[in-house]
Amino acid sequence: MNKICIVTSTRAEYGLLRWVMEGIHQSSKLKLQLIVTGMHLSPEFGMTIEAIEADGFKIDRRVEMLLSSDTSVGVTKSMGLGMIGFADALSDLKPDIMLVLGDRFEIFAAAASAMIARIPIAHLHGGEATEGAFDEAIRHSITKMSHLHFVAAEEYRHRVIQLGEQPRHVFNIGGLGIDNILRLKLFSREELENELDFKFSKHNLLITFHPVTLESGTSAHQMKELLTALSELKDTGLIFTMPNADTEGRILFHQIEAFCAQHSLARAYLSLGQLRYLSCIQHIDGVLGNSSSGLIEVPSFKKGTINIGDRQRGRLRAESVIDCEPEYKSICMALERLFSTEFQNMLSTVENPYGNGGASEAVVSFLEQMSIDGLLKKTFYNVF
Repeated sequence: MNKICIVTSTRAEYGLLRWVMEGIHQSSKLKLQLIVTGMHLSPEFGMTIEAIEADGFKIDRRVEMLLSSDTSVGVTKSMGLGMIGFADALSDLKPDIMLVLGDRFEIFAAAASAMIARIPIAHLHGGEATEGAFDEAIRHSITKMSHLHFVAAEEYRHRVIQLGEQPRHVFNIGGLGIDNILRLKLFSREELENELDFKFSKHNLLITFHPVTLESGTSAHQMKELLTALSELKDTGLIFTMPNADTEGRILFHQIEAFCAQHSLARAYLSLGQLRYLSCIQHIDGVLGNSSSGLIEVPSFKKGTINIGDRQRGRLRAESVIDCEPEYKSICMALERLFSTEFQNMLSTVENPYGNGGASEAVVSFLEQMSIDGLLKKTFYNVF
């Protein structure tokens, strides 16, 4: 029975991992270990470890690593603290495989620690491109430290192989987030209003805007442009989810809070959780911001996404995604298109490039069948 150690650091990442965790927990061939870190342990970001525990998962280790700082120095020091904590956790747990998802700096610290501890790494959602954020470099770095790769599209599979990974260890399983849409019983509109203590308007938008981490000093200006465009909408409810713990994230917090204080139809939430978040998508007119969810999950709802700026530049996207610049006029034009009859009629025919579900079961099935013998010593695969 192989011990599979999953590391989770954010609300969104846990939402993607949940059914993989459930499958491993139910498997007769695998044993689940769980390390929780990062924003999950921070009251500032909603103390979302409580949601994990409420779902019935046993947490084996907590790795405290987030400093109360959103500067480059603070984030770098947090990574150092993380490696210290992961070194101890992995020494105690002795997993057979560490399974991680994505591209966050917390996960980079976990992967680097596992590599030095000679623990094989399985990486989810590698091969993707986000050219406006340092997540891009982190994601590809984790790919090179990993031994098994579960990607969300064939283009991403080719990219991981291009990085020198053996094709027999790279599996296209589709996007994990779609499984939540299929498995969760979402709230009705009335139930959701009660859950959020928020009354929906004639039109409604869900907004998630994160800092563009490869740019310095632009976050506040870009958020100001977005909020200015939103302030001109009539009869439109605005549901904000707060940004992640990234560089320059705190100024966005303050801007959103100030905006909501002045606009009665706007409300901000530290963490909606997967059930409320997906229920929101089901009942709103569109999603606005620069979150990967707008590209990966939202198209499955046949809803439009306004993708602002460069943070997600390079990702595959459905026809339901409207790209715009982080400028007032460009955002206004995108909003006009989102609400247009022509665009809304087109949405019914949209296909999601990230598949139709089943990714979580595929991961568990591969892990059950996979031998870890010989995984650590990798041979670079030349595509030339």
